[in-house]
Amino acid sequence: MKRALFALLLLAGCASTPAPPGTQVVLERLQQGVVAGATTKAQLLAAFGPTKSVVFDSGYEAWVYQAPAGGGRFSEFVVLIDPAGIVAKTRMRAPALP
Repeated sequence: MKRALFALLLLAGCASTPAPPGTQVVLERLQQGVVAGATTKAQLLAAFGPTKSVVFDSGYEAWVYQAPAGGGRFSEFVVLIDPAGIVAKTRMRAPALP
């Protein structure tokens, strides 16, 4: 579990370029629509579409959605999905200062 969280933090730190179309979502919509322990992987796909992801040997997955933050910058909303396909944790990262 610690390896998955560490990798999640690394992924969040490295994801600075805009994601492919369809992965940019208003931050408030992400924060309200993704509930740890309840939201499923299928619900994420249906509500927000596919995005950048990393699958770990443990079965956990980290997905990164971007939210426009103005000035060509983006906030990142990182979702950790457990091997059963349920959101385990979320984390929001504010855009880097120019």
